[in-house]
Amino acid sequence: MIQRLVIFGGTGDLTGRYLLPGLAALHESGKLDSSFRLVCADLKDWDDEQFRAWADAQLDQHASNTAADSRRAITAAARYRRADIQNPLEVAEAIAGDGPVAVYLALAPALFPAAIQTLHSAHLPEGSRLVLEKPFGEDLTSAETLNHLLADLVPEQAVFRVDHFLAMTTVQNLLGSRLANRVLESLWNSAHIAKVEIIWDETLTVEDRAGYYDNVGALEDMVQNHLLQLLCLVAMEPPITLSERDLRDRKVDVLRSIRTLTDDDIPHRTRRARYSAGTIGDRQVPSYADERGVDPQRRTETFAEIELALDNWRWSGTAFVLRTGKALGADRKEVAIHFRPVPHMPFGDEGSTSPNVLRFTLDPEGLTLGLTVVGSTVGTLVPLTMTAPIHPPELPAYGRLLLDVLTGNPALSIRGDEAEQAWRVVTPIISAWSRDLVPLDHYPAGSLVPSGVGNSR
Repeated sequence: MIQRLVIFGGTGDLTGRYLLPGLAALHESGKLDSSFRLVCADLKDWDDEQFRAWADAQLDQHASNTAADSRRAITAAARYRRADIQNPLEVAEAIAGDGPVAVYLALAPALFPAAIQTLHSAHLPEGSRLVLEKPFGEDLTSAETLNHLLADLVPEQAVFRVDHFLAMTTVQNLLGSRLANRVLESLWNSAHIAKVEIIWDETLTVEDRAGYYDNVGALEDMVQNHLLQLLCLVAMEPPITLSERDLRDRKVDVLRSIRTLTDDDIPHRTRRARYSAGTIGDRQVPSYADERGVDPQRRTETFAEIELALDNWRWSGTAFVLRTGKALGADRKEVAIHFRPVPHMPFGDEGSTSPNVLRFTLDPEGLTLGLTVVGSTVGTLVPLTMTAPIHPPELPAYGRLLLDVLTGNPALSIRGDEAEQAWRVVTPIISAWSRDLVPLDHYPAGSLVPSGVGNSR
């Protein structure tokens, strides 16, 4: 287990909101010992005490459920270094120490190529590991270039292209539910499943992320990585084991099987929109174009929906709908498995039924199954929803990811070819949208999802 972690971008929102709380949770669970050391590097002219004061405040705000002793242990183990990721001397000072180091690039994706080249010049110790946040690259070409740069720096096994969605408890239950239960796996195919919806609808607006979000939009921010990863877990063939090779091989098979959308398909199979001024609860929300840091001329979408088909034996004829939106009227974060209707109803006029739906809700975590049963009157049918509790995770998602990095288990990270295949799926859509083959619609903040493809059709 590597005992040194260096975070570049060490005073950013990702570090304060997720990485420091993840480390505190690891300490509380006994996964980190007194030999662990943390270096956070950034451009601020701080000393160790200034950084620790900031880190204490972040942990008090974002990790209040973690024991105070564990929160303080993380800040006590931390040092701060002023370092420009493009300066080899400053980077070398930040990573200096005995033995291998885990380097976390909590940076804007545009800085990744320069950061990798700088780490190469700074002579990253042998056996070190490198962590990159999503999105990996800005398009297919840049992802391929990044992979070539990484191959010259560290082995593929030491590269962690992280997606915290894969460490969420309910996401793990996608695999557990279908692979550990014969009754489900035997139905897990197009003969029984008509549609799979993978939804991440939010009442949140762009908040303070406009500097990043306005350059990528909903399609690249959520669909290209998070939602495609969930699609892989739903649609993959059962792996021999959950080891990194077996699991990631099967995920790549899914991505390779996704039918490429053509210019003729895209207007009928995709939607894009952005929110205009409106009300969410008791909040007055400005138009996205008027949010601070937004360039209205970019025509960045805050809502994206695509419908995909898989060209393989298991899923021919099943629709996969991926959707995400901001500033909507309600949160809906789930994977919904829609089973086909029964082939014959013997109940006559009294028998009306809806197809069964199995829902894995992601936030909050839960599992529900919609069935139809006989009601209080003989011969009538009524809906029944069965809900199962989900045990809270031992570690938050970022705690699990950091543990995998430190222990060297890349199973839940994204392999290089996997990242490229994900870009292959969305590249035709990005191109078509840039040429306005799909109009940029508008929806008032706080509204429900408008009609269109998938569930909303």
